[in-house]
Amino acid sequence: MKIIRQIGSLAFVMGLFTAIFAGVPWHVMTTKDPEMPLWLQIAVFCLLGGILVVLLTLALEQRMRKTPEEAPPPAESDAGVLLMNSTEIPGRRITEILGLTQGHTVFAIWIGKDLSAIVRLILGGELTEYTEMMGRARATATSRMTAQAAEMGADAIINVRYMTTSVVGSAAELLAYGTAVKLGE
Repeated sequence: MKIIRQIGSLAFVMGLFTAIFAGVPWHVMTTKDPEMPLWLQIAVFCLLGGILVVLLTLALEQRMRKTPEEAPPPAESDAGVLLMNSTEIPGRRITEILGLTQGHTVFAIWIGKDLSAIVRLILGGELTEYTEMMGRARATATSRMTAQAAEMGADAIINVRYMTTSVVGSAAELLAYGTAVKLGE
């Protein structure tokens, strides 16, 4: 279903750009000949057909979708650095504060997925395109923060926080930061 929606989004984008950047100049130059050429008819068909395909696939997905159960994120990262959003770690003693550690990234989705999200705004439901984008951004920023802490020789990162901001259009920056620390028993 997702592939069909992406094909519909691609057809929409191609039709839109062809109609705007080729169709409008053609119409301006040939205003005396009202017959629309085949290539412009195909572009308009792709534009409208792409929107229809996206609408239909989103409607079908919403009818079929069940709420997935999310697994809790692991408390320890791949680099062996413990991540905590509190200032203390139960049963462990902080022996040294190494300093601020951070990781950030800027993610965006392409215009076809943006179209799907706009349609979902109208129909209602979760904006899965943005949810997936922000999930990938969060994982990337966390991985970069953890790698920086590992380079510092940290055993854990405490006070982990996430901050997000809109950059431009559908692009968002995500910053993960915390305090890198050494632990004792």
